[in-house]
Amino acid sequence: MLTESKSTRRINSAVISWIVFLFSISIVLISFVSVIFPALISTSNTITIPGIKSVIPDPLELGVWSGGIIISNGIIFGLLLLHHKKKIRSISTIFEKIFLFEISKKIAFVVMVVLLIIYVSVTVGELTTQENLEDYVGVTKRLDTWSIDTISSFEPHVRYFMLSSSMILFGSYKIMPFLASIALLIMTYIITNTITQKRFAGIVAVIILLQSSVFLTYDTTVSYTNFWILFYLTSLYMAYRFWPLSPISYLLSILSKALTIAFLPMSIYFILRSQISKKRKITVSGITIGIILAGGIASIGGFSVTQDTEERFSAKEFQMGIASFAYQLRFDGLVMLFMIPLIVGLFIVSKNGVNHGESIMVLISGILLIAPILTGFTNQTNQPHRFVPLIVFFSIGVGVLLSKRHG
Repeated sequence: MLTESKSTRRINSAVISWIVFLFSISIVLISFVSVIFPALISTSNTITIPGIKSVIPDPLELGVWSGGIIISNGIIFGLLLLHHKKKIRSISTIFEKIFLFEISKKIAFVVMVVLLIIYVSVTVGELTTQENLEDYVGVTKRLDTWSIDTISSFEPHVRYFMLSSSMILFGSYKIMPFLASIALLIMTYIITNTITQKRFAGIVAVIILLQSSVFLTYDTTVSYTNFWILFYLTSLYMAYRFWPLSPISYLLSILSKALTIAFLPMSIYFILRSQISKKRKITVSGITIGIILAGGIASIGGFSVTQDTEERFSAKEFQMGIASFAYQLRFDGLVMLFMIPLIVGLFIVSKNGVNHGESIMVLISGILLIAPILTGFTNQTNQPHRFVPLIVFFSIGVGVLLSKRHG
C-alpha cells in the first residue's frame, strides 16, 4: 500500500513537471519569435517616416541575435545529448565535476565580499551624476509633496518612504536605491544557496546578475528602484526561514510597485513546492492571499486609484508586449543565448527531484507572460526595468541547475 502511494506521488510529480515545462517552454519560445524574426510579430507591417518612402519590413528577416542563438543552442543541446548517451566520457566527466563542485563557507564569504567591492567601486560614481530618465522629474516632484500624513490613494508609498529617507539621511535620493541593489545581490546569493543547498550555486547566480545590462542600468536610479524586487525575493526566502515575515515582505513589495500583485500565482507555486512543512505551506499561502484580497477591498472602498487602465483588450498592444522582450533585453547576451537551454535544464533537474526547477520555470515564464497582459489590458507600457526580476530569476535558475540532487 505504501509502495503504491509512493508510485502515485511519483507519477503525479512527473505529470506536474511536464505541464509546467510545456507551459514555460511555450511562453519562452513565443517570446523568442521576435528575437529570431524581429518583424514577424509586428503591430504594423508598414514603417512610415516623414519625407521618406514607406518601408514594408520582411517578416522573415533574421535578427542580430538569431545566429548566436541557433549556434549556441545547437552546441549546448549537442553536448547534453552526448553526455546523456555517454558517447564522450570526457564531456560526462566535466559535467559531473561541475554539478558536484562546492566551496567552503569561508571561500564563499571572501568571494562575495570581493564581488561586492568590485560592484561598489565601479558603480559608486553614478551616485553623483544627474539622472536623465524620463520619469525622474515626476518622481522627485511627487517626493517634494509626499509625507506619511498625506497618504490617501493607492501609490508606491513604501518606495516614496525609502526615497524620502534617503534624502533625509544621506542628502541624496540615490543612496537607498544603491543600497537596495547591493541587498538584492546578497539576497540572490542567500536564496539560491537556500534552495540549492550549494554555496557555489549562489556565487554563480550573483555573477550572472552582476553582468546584466538591465540590472546595471537601473541599480542606482530614483525613477525605477529595485525595492519591489528586493522585498519580493525576501518574501520567498522568508517562507523558508521565518514565515510570518513572508506575507509582510510581499505586501511591502506591492506597496513599492503594484505590478507585484501579478506575481501572486508564482509566489503560491514557489511556496507549495518548497521543502517546508505542509502546515506552513498552507498558512503562508492563506495569509498571503488574504492580504492581497484585503488590500484589494480596501483600495476599492477607501482609496482612489491613481493610474487609469483600459478595460478593453487591445490585440495590438498585446503583440507589442510579446515583442518587448526582444528589444528590451537585446544587451543581455546571456539571457538571449541561454534562456531556452536553461528552461530545458530546469525541467531535467526537476525530473531528478529538484522541486524548485519547476518553481523557477514558473517565475520566468510568469514574468514573460505578464508583459503582454500588462500592455494588452491596461494603458501601461512595458518598460525595460520591469524585466529586472526576469534577470534575477534567470540567475537563480542557473544556480538551481547546480543543486544537490535528492531523487
